[in-house]
Amino acid sequence: MFVKHSRLDRLMLVLNAAFLTLAVLVVILPLVYVVIASFMDPSVLLSRGISFNISDWSVEGYKMILTNSAMLRGFANAVFYASAFAILTVMVSICAGYALSDDRMKGKGLFMTLFLFTMFFGGGLIPTYLLVKNLGLLDTVWAVIIPGAVNVWNIILSRTFFKGVPNELKEASNVDGASEMRIFFSIVLPLSKPIIFVLALYAFVGQWNSYFDAMIYLDNPNLHPLQLVLRSILIQNQVDPGMISDQLAAAEMKRLSEIIKYAAIVVSSLPLIIMYPFFQKYFEKGVMVGSIK
Repeated sequence: MFVKHSRLDRLMLVLNAAFLTLAVLVVILPLVYVVIASFMDPSVLLSRGISFNISDWSVEGYKMILTNSAMLRGFANAVFYASAFAILTVMVSICAGYALSDDRMKGKGLFMTLFLFTMFFGGGLIPTYLLVKNLGLLDTVWAVIIPGAVNVWNIILSRTFFKGVPNELKEASNVDGASEMRIFFSIVLPLSKPIIFVLALYAFVGQWNSYFDAMIYLDNPNLHPLQLVLRSILIQNQVDPGMISDQLAAAEMKRLSEIIKYAAIVVSSLPLIIMYPFFQKYFEKGVMVGSIK
């Protein structure tokens, strides 16, 4: 069907297309630059910048990263922290959201007020550190996983989603003699895949990109996540000596540090890039249902 647009409509379409093209370029070009730079020969990258000539490319940066024990250990730690944090956050958010969505719950208004209060007022860094220390969590994996597991925004999303579940399903189950736990696990939870995947993706990405908690609470380098190793490379502009053999001079270390930066960025981004296509169908539905209803 042909739609005739006015001159103003055509102008708006052109402006929208130009704006979207510019937005895509702003996002894509840095990614393309980082990926190409990660495959560049260090000498060529430092002297001439990126090159599309295959002869100027090298996988030296990836070899150094994938053969370095500290980097691999950091990657494994990051996967564990992000996965455990996502599981714990989803469990807490789903259970709290389901309870707060039930009109029969006494005092739910008070609980929601207390939850909302923590969104605007926090104890601060030093009291939080002292609390973690007094609980004996310092220099343990739990110091990274537990403190941020209760996310009020995720609880609100879960509560809003569960309010959209038909009460007739619960009432019919009650008539059949099902307990609240049976209703939750057998009926409500299977219908909650969209919001579960959304919360899991939020939590995983947030924890995967986080390094501050690990920097504050973890002294043992064997517990450091990949992000902390990457931070030392990107921010402090230094490379772990273990990543470079003893025979290399300081000049060679500086030459290789540039290529390691870009290769580390690509490697640290791979899990998120791989995850998103599998979560996308649930992501769109879960966000819309949890925010509109």
